[in-house]
Amino acid sequence: MGYIYILFTILFTVYGQLIIKWRMGLKGQMPENAEFLDKIWFMVNAFLDIWIISGLASAFLASFCWAAALTKFELSYAYPFMSLSFVLVFALSVILFGELVTYGKIIGLGLIILGIVVLVKS
Repeated sequence: MGYIYILFTILFTVYGQLIIKWRMGLKGQMPENAEFLDKIWFMVNAFLDIWIISGLASAFLASFCWAAALTKFELSYAYPFMSLSFVLVFALSVILFGELVTYGKIIGLGLIILGIVVLVKS
């Protein structure tokens, strides 16, 4: 059951990241030269978006799953699995948002996966 908790932690985390990126992308960039209160208003307005709320709720659910996972595994064993969220976010951001794939990113992801394997096997 511990691995299910880790899986849901990763899935909720990835969902939250992708949803927030999607919705914030629709809202445009935060005003750079605006007054501080205008920037606050921009963020408050963004956080009232139901999809962004769902992304934040997803992060909250991920924390519950993570806490449950930590009752089953040592932190040093469970934590490397969280790196899988980097891999999933990268792959899905390329598919969903057309983000750039570079050799550096591919090498970095390969190193992350290799690191996960080494940590879990040791």
